[in-house]
Amino acid sequence: MRLYDSLKTSSNNLTHSKMRTFLTMLGIVIGISSVILLMSIGASAEKLIIGQVQGVGSNLVFVIPGASKGSRFSAPASSQGIIIKTLTGSDVDALQRDPAIVNAAPEVRGQAKAVFGNNDTNITYIGVTENFFATRNFVVEKGQNFNDSDVNSFNRVAVIGPEIAKTLFGDFNPVGKSFRLNDISFKVSGILEQKGVGAFGVDQDNIILVPISIAQKQMLGIDYYNAISVQVSDSYASEYTKSRVFSIMRASHRITDPNKDDFTIRTQEDILSLLGSITSILTIFLTSIACISLVVGGIGIMNIMLVSVIERTREIGLRKAVGATNSDILQQFLWESVLLTFFGGFIGILFGAFLVGVVYLVLVNIIKTDWVFALPAQAIISAVVVSTFTGVLFGLYPARQAAKKNPIDALRYE
Repeated sequence: MRLYDSLKTSSNNLTHSKMRTFLTMLGIVIGISSVILLMSIGASAEKLIIGQVQGVGSNLVFVIPGASKGSRFSAPASSQGIIIKTLTGSDVDALQRDPAIVNAAPEVRGQAKAVFGNNDTNITYIGVTENFFATRNFVVEKGQNFNDSDVNSFNRVAVIGPEIAKTLFGDFNPVGKSFRLNDISFKVSGILEQKGVGAFGVDQDNIILVPISIAQKQMLGIDYYNAISVQVSDSYASEYTKSRVFSIMRASHRITDPNKDDFTIRTQEDILSLLGSITSILTIFLTSIACISLVVGGIGIMNIMLVSVIERTREIGLRKAVGATNSDILQQFLWESVLLTFFGGFIGILFGAFLVGVVYLVLVNIIKTDWVFALPAQAIISAVVVSTFTGVLFGLYPARQAAKKNPIDALRYE
């Protein structure tokens, strides 16, 4: 039987029972659209996270107190709540002298209640120096940031995030007004440009930046840093600078054995690699779950095709009686399965793309997130390949059952 005749006969048989054909395809439609949606969510999440990490600043190396044991992605002790006092001003001075380093910006962090009038909120405040703003890509939209003179003079000024500005000051212009933070009065010198949620879920619009001198001496009572952000010169590769930072920190801390480091170095590439691995594993996991519905849809096709074989037993006998071969019968039923899954896959792709658009609009316009639209080509290609393969796999058994029927017994079948 010619291919055209097989396809025409198969399509006629499918359109003869439209409702059954639709219900049979439904499992494939749901499965394919689920695969499209979940692969898109994984790709969107990866793009969003990468954008957030890159938005922290360009070409950065982070120095964190405490050694990380085990793999290169192991968390340093300081991130587990252990107080480590190994990062000091001498480390910043040593780093700043290296020609490969543009800025070395130390920081300390704390939690406090911010109060203005009858409004108050618990926030994270960060003690920083002037070069922190350029290093970490924080832009002041209104007013101005404080400078090294403010830091050295212990001036009680603050730059606040836009969300803090709304929460504390409402419709008032915060610039020039004073509020209390940890029972210390601060004057607002500027408001940060909106940045959204940053790497690791940090809300960059809900923070307060104060001079590091005030934060250390008057608010926290410490003389060490919680982290140092190192901005690498564009003339040097970050991996080279990372090795230089290791050398400088070991010299500053008089460490000769690398196994005894009391600090951890992370680059943006390290963070992106870790987050990329996590999102990839999550995407594979979610897609695997979605594929279960494809298996269920395939089993549904197999059941319907087996019922179709039984219903058309006399037709099979008649075709064989007039010269149809086992191969002709096999092709006819196999093509019916492939057409079912192919068109089901096509509808599933359209429906999946529609769901991706709906999710994007909801997350951006209603929930107000920085979600990124992504419809990866590999998701569509995978959907077409998988749906066709499903049709062949689950249609082969019913097709073989039809092809093996004895024409005499088939003609006698009632």
